[in-house]
Amino acid sequence: MLIAVGMCAAAATGGVVMGYLTLRRAREEIDDCRRMLVRQASATAGDLRAIRDVAVCRYDALEEMAGRLSFSIAMINGLGDGIVLTSINGCSETRTYVRNVVGGKGEQPLSPEEEEAVRAARLGLGSVTAKPRAARQAADTL
Repeated sequence: MLIAVGMCAAAATGGVVMGYLTLRRAREEIDDCRRMLVRQASATAGDLRAIRDVAVCRYDALEEMAGRLSFSIAMINGLGDGIVLTSINGCSETRTYVRNVVGGKGEQPLSPEEEEAVRAARLGLGSVTAKPRAARQAADTL
């Protein structure tokens, strides 16, 4: 009986923690949406199809390379359409990729760094630095 009560308490605590993390993430998304709406409303003049939001996200894509030499650049118009240009820099080679963005989302799945660049561009943040992958993965598991 005591074991069952302990298991129920542990499950309830886990549920409360998961609920809190989900609520926090939802609030962050709502705040981002509000900032995007304010930003779009303030741009009363001009062509919405012209590239107007640009952001760079720098990061270490490979463990062998330090100094945040890899980057993703998002170039987005007022409708949320555009491209993300990504350069992965290694010791012996550099690879460059481009992905289409439609309505603020990638046509193909975007990497976390590419998503961060798109988010920063839509919010007008300019240059951002991505968290190290290990820190992001630890935060996602909480």
